[in-house]
Amino acid sequence: MLVYIIKAIIIAIIEGITEFLPISSTGHMIIAQNLLNFNGDFETLFIIVIQLGAIMAIVVLYFNKLLDNFKGLFKGDNKKIVFWLNLIIGTIPAVILGLLFSDKIESLLKNVKGVALALIVGGIIIIIIENKFAKRKNLTKDVNDLKIRQALGIGIFQCLALWPGMSRSASTIMGGWIMGASTPAAAEFSFFLAIPAMLGASVLKIVKYDVPFTNLNLITLCIGFIVSFVVALVVVDRFVAYLKRKPMRIFAVYRIALGVLVFVLGYFRIIS
Repeated sequence: MLVYIIKAIIIAIIEGITEFLPISSTGHMIIAQNLLNFNGDFETLFIIVIQLGAIMAIVVLYFNKLLDNFKGLFKGDNKKIVFWLNLIIGTIPAVILGLLFSDKIESLLKNVKGVALALIVGGIIIIIIENKFAKRKNLTKDVNDLKIRQALGIGIFQCLALWPGMSRSASTIMGGWIMGASTPAAAEFSFFLAIPAMLGASVLKIVKYDVPFTNLNLITLCIGFIVSFVVALVVVDRFVAYLKRKPMRIFAVYRIALGVLVFVLGYFRIIS
């Protein structure tokens, strides 16, 4: 029992660290679950629940901004109204494609080589797009100043994250760069888009799994949720501070190295 809970805590820590960084939580989960032998129906449900813990970290960190924008709806504040329209518009493309190709996406999750390729390709694209677009002048620096067309463009880019290993955070930040947003603004909008996107996906997946609950399962879920929440809380705050000072190249290089590692581990059947 103790060993199992320790494994769950390790998985939850990895989830909290990787969910909102542009390095793909999926790639890390594949490695961690295989190496720790943490696979099965309940374990899949556990991954979904700890993702919800990570989402709660975003809600807590940005609670004041979310509340302020929510109040602005009833005051007729155009900026606040556009903020919520942007979230809706930015979410729609991934929702449509996700529903249309859900079975195909599930099958891609089982393809280790496909995930590894996504990690490497995503890393290379980050370097190219950051060098070309992220250093332009007159970038939108506040998430509340994003235009509807920018939100739509970012939402379309979020669809890249349907390729497991590409990373939702990386996809939306790259979309933000191309659409004229600064790195911090693109990252913040990425966090906000995660709330409806991940909540919706998580609820659909939870409904699909009919897992019997034991006392151990309930304890494991509660611990995993809390650990993921606390870790994500710290990581997101540090990540935003980092983006205000440094480029994202280091994450791109890390992705490429991780992709190569996943290829090697998959080739020797250490992970599957």
